[in-house]
Amino acid sequence: MHRPTFRRTALAGAFALLAAAPLAACAGDPLAPLPAEAAGSAPAASASAAPSASSSTSARPGNSPPSGTGSTSTGKPARPTTTKPKPPTTKPTSTCYGAVRYDLDLQSTELALIKSMCFRVGGVLRLQGIGPGLVTAKPDSLVSGHYEGGVVDLRFVRTGTVTVTIPQDEQTYTITVVVIS
Repeated sequence: MHRPTFRRTALAGAFALLAAAPLAACAGDPLAPLPAEAAGSAPAASASAAPSASSSTSARPGNSPPSGTGSTSTGKPARPTTTKPKPPTTKPTSTCYGAVRYDLDLQSTELALIKSMCFRVGGVLRLQGIGPGLVTAKPDSLVSGHYEGGVVDLRFVRTGTVTVTIPQDEQTYTITVVVIS
């Protein structure tokens, strides 16, 4: 009769050890700060430094110290997360629009702020609100232009650099358009 009691006790002890093992393994590691707290912390602060009582009292006025409950707002226990930083890419980042139509309303756009653009071959720069024959695009071999009803469509047909000039309010604005394949 002693065997079933011993088995139950041994089984209960084994479950208790299994439940306590993950908690004991994490007890010595400090928690990583939340992204908002990490961005606001001083650069001298280290994620591997153990938190102390004096560090929570010397927090900045905008940052509140983390709560001591150890749980999130959903009621689940908080777990430290580790994220690996992404390796730097060797590919250049592209800021070209691609082979798309880009609408530019000349009545509501400050043309002095637009100095250059980039499109892929086949892209269209649509200039709205301008009269016929006012917009020029040089060299002619890289662009195909069309005017209709106050709208100029400039389709970029070959790779290269196109200089688009737009007269507006007694001033001429120049946009340099780089066309890539």
